[in-house]
Amino acid sequence: MDTVFTLLPKKLEEQFRKIPLSMANKVEELRIRIGRPLEVIIEGRPTFLPYLVHDEDARQLLHHISKYSLYALEEELKRGYITVSGGHRVGLAGKVVLENGEVKAIRDVSSFNIRIARQKIGTAEKLIPSLYTDEWHHTIIIGAPQTGKTTLLRDIARIISTGCEKRNILPKKVGIVDERSEIAGSVRGVPQLDFGPRVDVLDGCPKVEGMMMLIRSMSPDVLIVDEIGRPEDTAAVLEAVNAGIKLMITAHGRTLADLKKRPYMAQILDQHIFERFIELNRNDKSGWGCTILDETGNALPKIGSVKE
Repeated sequence: MDTVFTLLPKKLEEQFRKIPLSMANKVEELRIRIGRPLEVIIEGRPTFLPYLVHDEDARQLLHHISKYSLYALEEELKRGYITVSGGHRVGLAGKVVLENGEVKAIRDVSSFNIRIARQKIGTAEKLIPSLYTDEWHHTIIIGAPQTGKTTLLRDIARIISTGCEKRNILPKKVGIVDERSEIAGSVRGVPQLDFGPRVDVLDGCPKVEGMMMLIRSMSPDVLIVDEIGRPEDTAAVLEAVNAGIKLMITAHGRTLADLKKRPYMAQILDQHIFERFIELNRNDKSGWGCTILDETGNALPKIGSVKE
């Protein structure tokens, strides 16, 4: 949070620092909207602070985020967000400027969404017995927004890159296609989070092009990709599999049944490539927070303990 606070104008920082320390580590988003109260998302629930955001607050915040050079961030502004030191992502909304029917920039920014990037090391360790049997299984992590898909994907990438000595799992080469700069939180191409020694990241690169580039240039053993589901993704998935590369990907949805209802995901699933499906549920009180299915859609037993 301290990294985030350094981005904020003094008045906004003072307000957000009123969040109790016991809750600060659970903050997921800080939302700042001109003319509206500050909003804090804590474990999926909104809390409002009694401060109305002024135009000057937004102007200063944009200057801090861009380090007084919006021109240098022109490409990021086209995507509607900026990744800052620490891997945190600042989403922007306001007046969109079009050129030849395409987004050129966002001007007159009126809303900011600061998503706090936290690496929860060890999150995926309890899942290893289900995801690895002599080799890593092709896996899809399924979840609604803010259920922890990317957090889990990060830790899986770290474990694959590092290996697991107690389970006799050797470290593998990992390629991450980070189209939205969200998995690795790279700044100037350098990942800000811990992924172990054998990770290569393509930051800000479209998924399809990135998967092909990594296959040809970095020979990964495992590819990590966020939010698969567009028409062109099917060919890239098949190319990776035919090259002998394992896939760990995420997809929006609540269940495997949901994915099967989406036409382009159904095309991928019809290839019968994926062997494991992790259905995330942040309301799961068991401590696991997920259900793991095999390639037939049957739930696997939860091996070991949550603390393992």
